[in-house]
Amino acid sequence: METLTNILTSIESVVWGPLMLLLLLGVGLYLQLGLKLLPIRKLGMGFKLLWGGRTTPADDRKDGEVSPFNALMTSLSATIGTGNIAGVATAIFLGGPGAVFWMWITALVGMATKFAEAVLAVRYREVDEAGDHVGGPMYYIRNGLGKKWGWLGMAFALFGAVAAFGIGNTVQSNSVADGLGESLGIPHWVTGLVIMVLAGAVILGGIKRIAKVAGKLVPVMAVAYIVCGLLVLFINADQIGTALGMIFTHAFTPISAAGGFAGAAVAKAIQFGVARGVFSNEAGLGSAPIAHAAAQTKNPVRQGLIAMLGTFIDTIVVCTITALAILTTAWTSGETGAALTAMSFNEALPGVGQYVVSFALAVFAFTTILGWAFYGEKCFEFLFGVGAIKFYRVVYILAIFVGSVLPLGFVWLLASVFNAMMAIPNLIALALLSPVVFKLSRDYFDGKEVLPGEDLDKS
Repeated sequence: METLTNILTSIESVVWGPLMLLLLLGVGLYLQLGLKLLPIRKLGMGFKLLWGGRTTPADDRKDGEVSPFNALMTSLSATIGTGNIAGVATAIFLGGPGAVFWMWITALVGMATKFAEAVLAVRYREVDEAGDHVGGPMYYIRNGLGKKWGWLGMAFALFGAVAAFGIGNTVQSNSVADGLGESLGIPHWVTGLVIMVLAGAVILGGIKRIAKVAGKLVPVMAVAYIVCGLLVLFINADQIGTALGMIFTHAFTPISAAGGFAGAAVAKAIQFGVARGVFSNEAGLGSAPIAHAAAQTKNPVRQGLIAMLGTFIDTIVVCTITALAILTTAWTSGETGAALTAMSFNEALPGVGQYVVSFALAVFAFTTILGWAFYGEKCFEFLFGVGAIKFYRVVYILAIFVGSVLPLGFVWLLASVFNAMMAIPNLIALALLSPVVFKLSRDYFDGKEVLPGEDLDKS
């Protein structure tokens, strides 16, 4: 295990080095500028489309498996997870308050990235042997860039199928088991077994059951966590100005050690802010478009406007509330991860806060496991066909229990490496296919017809 950990650590230092951070921010900024800040300008329109997308017109129901609203909820079920609770705390612990600023930057450019991902996912989607709509980076690489780029699509699918076991599975069950073990004394294996059984009952039902559960759980859990977080901020309102000052100041200047905090250079603030921001909102990883490809819609751009809300809600709203709750209370305590967030909430809400965080962590992680089960199986399907899906689901469900008892550090390391390996093929494809995104967006706002992939031959 030690040898494997050392190997993965070496790989992580390369794949999450300056080049990757430049690629993530660079592609996102290029898309944002190429779209003339459309994702920011049309934020209100996105929310309007989301509200209207709760139900699908009868004519559109044959054009996907889930409503546009539930497609976003499935995407959010995978993004709103431990990254919002443990990931934010880890970023602050390792990179200081300035890391939050770089998480925000990642989100602002990431809105354009996720918009482009969803547009391409619907534009180049297919209907598989089972009659389901499938799409995502592996399909828009193959159908958009041509067969000569097929190897890149295969690479993404391979990394995605494996990464699902890290970011979407073992990290989540491990964090919940750790959190419930700390707060309630529940053995890790018991937590792992319960999550495995509950998640298995949903995952075996496929995308429709996953989307149905996500459509109900995600809005409730997100609102509940936001309300509790705002209550913490209301109690510590006099510290919010200081916290915001630290975020902006230490995004560009080093911060010295204080209490249990070891201090951090600007490079660390950028590194951990961007890395944890991407881990949280997944913009650039190429995971979310797999869910949006299944949306019941005839228009790629409309789904893109809905998809970009995932990054805004996840990072600009939920992660910011977590970060400010930490920075107004216990950020120099020496704690990290979910324990730091729980301590921060508990300082403001004694006797209640830690349980709020533990429950939120459990629900967030559960829905993340569901969302990533779908992502992983679609990547596996791309590689081995529809018949391989059942095998993947069974192995994925069993891994939930294994993850709950693995060492925490190793689990996070594995997730971090494969996150980066997924992002590289996807970012290359987004850069090369950006002219398609720009043209489709112009056509949509000029009132021209924009068709999904399955209708392209009819155009």
